[in-house]
Amino acid sequence: MDNQAEVREFLTSRRAKIIPEQAGLPSGSRRRVPGLRRSEVAALADVSVEYYAKLERGNLAGVSPAVLEAVARALQLDDAERAHLLNLAHAADGSDALTRPRRRTAQWKAHQSLQWVLDAVTAGPAFVRNGRMDLLAANELARAFYADVYASAGNQANLARFQFLDPASRRFYPDWDLAADIAVAILRTEAGRNPHDKDLHDLVGELSTRSDAFRTRWGAHNVRHHGTGTKRFYHQAVGDLTLAYEGLEMAAAPGLTLTIYTAEPGSPNEEGLRLLASWAATQNVSSPAEQGAD
Repeated sequence: MDNQAEVREFLTSRRAKIIPEQAGLPSGSRRRVPGLRRSEVAALADVSVEYYAKLERGNLAGVSPAVLEAVARALQLDDAERAHLLNLAHAADGSDALTRPRRRTAQWKAHQSLQWVLDAVTAGPAFVRNGRMDLLAANELARAFYADVYASAGNQANLARFQFLDPASRRFYPDWDLAADIAVAILRTEAGRNPHDKDLHDLVGELSTRSDAFRTRWGAHNVRHHGTGTKRFYHQAVGDLTLAYEGLEMAAAPGLTLTIYTAEPGSPNEEGLRLLASWAATQNVSSPAEQGAD
């Protein structure tokens, strides 16, 4: 991806989100654009207007960590946004050159012991995904939980394709707009962390071409850390489910996340997961990789 364009659009979009009052500045009455002026961000970051304008044109190469931190404070970036800015700066410096993939990423396969770990989780869906939102490995309950995703070969076991290209996602995610925002923020975060991923480029291009909803969200440049929270779902076999989730970064496979969904003990949602497990036992839902091995 074009690093300078990414930097320019990210910084501009963050500046537009902050109203003067949030920065302790008078609002005035002659503002022609939303958010702060470049001169105001420069003053808050204690750099010259000319220097900040250079940064916002996308020139982050050689910028010191202290200046990046000052800009992050001035723009009131959260942890995910600050990390994204640092990733963009690393890409601008070429400091990711040693880890830059030269071709498409090889297909990752779960080693046997990891599958044993996933299968040992019997009370909730457990799965491994990458930053492109590919489902790479799953326990039986996760395969049943994402039955709609696996049902269409066109989804390619990818949660982002399912979200934006499969009409079934509108039923599966009752809070569809929120789920869509999260999906794009995850992909945007991955693009900053791994800007030379050809498969990610292709996925973003496909979704941008085929989905107005994706294209609009991608242009917002929002990023997020997606580690814990609660989501609502509607599963065709058991109905409404409200589940908590925990996402764990895998030390043995950097860039991959192990996610486990669970329900409050004694709640109707816990009973819903039991019903899902019973349904799964009758369905024999398998992943595409397993289907190909038959």
